[in-house]
Amino acid sequence: MGEAVRRRERYFEEEGGRAWENDGVASLQLSKYHGLGNDFLVLVDLLDCHRLGPSAVRRLCDRRRGVGADGLIRVLAGRDGAAVAMELHNADGSLAETSGNGLRCLAQAVREAGAVVGTDFVISTPAGPRPVSVGPGQSPGEVIVRVDMGVPQVGPDQSQPGQGRRRTVGMGNPHLVLIGAELGPQLGGTDPDGLGGAELAALGPRLQAGHPNGINIELVTVGPEPGQLTMGIWERGVGETLACGTGSVAAAAAARAWGLVGERVLVNNPGGPLEVDLSGPTAVLTGPSQQVATILVDLL
Repeated sequence: MGEAVRRRERYFEEEGGRAWENDGVASLQLSKYHGLGNDFLVLVDLLDCHRLGPSAVRRLCDRRRGVGADGLIRVLAGRDGAAVAMELHNADGSLAETSGNGLRCLAQAVREAGAVVGTDFVISTPAGPRPVSVGPGQSPGEVIVRVDMGVPQVGPDQSQPGQGRRRTVGMGNPHLVLIGAELGPQLGGTDPDGLGGAELAALGPRLQAGHPNGINIELVTVGPEPGQLTMGIWERGVGETLACGTGSVAAAAAARAWGLVGERVLVNNPGGPLEVDLSGPTAVLTGPSQQVATILVDLL
């Protein structure tokens, strides 16, 4: 076996065995998209030819030694009535159930690749089917995508004196939403809102320790305008990110349960605002997806 073949085998290595790839294929075409700075590499692989393992994902998502991204999405053929299916990898190579920003990026990618017909279709995810609707954006390369995010599973109030308010929210992936001025002093910081980078860096890993499968953390304040929230994000498998779609819905659902907002909420992420509509039987998330680049990765 030649050294080039061995290198390709290592590149596609997975836990529990080596994934296969087509003989003679020396490169892999990826597209990069972002939703408010939460960026993804997208591989449209409807024939299931490129099963990227954790080490390959880590290399590709590395911001200094790879292409750089918060995650990698492999798009597979749809099933059970869905047009396509999402396989989502975090930047550390771990698998995730779903992503609100990732779903919007996937929707734009498959439309541009001609893998779907029309503007309204369903994406299958491990968290369940997610209907999307793709509309025009306000700048070149941008679209606005409306995503049915399912029913938020809002847990009981876990508020404790001196620690602010907290709830878990299931969005198909797990979230912990924290609101309260006490968060800053609790961590030994000076930011009364608990939204500073230093506090996120300290709080995120510490709270992960209590959740064997990891959890996404949203540090939230109410405002600055009525019907708005502002939040910082720590995502499992990634770290601090500029935006989180499922986290925005989780924050809105938790804040509504506390009576802090109504049915329609504008959630200000570090990268920009996302709209959350809680007026129907399911939560609906609306926001942009922006094309960044097409990348050809040498597999040799």
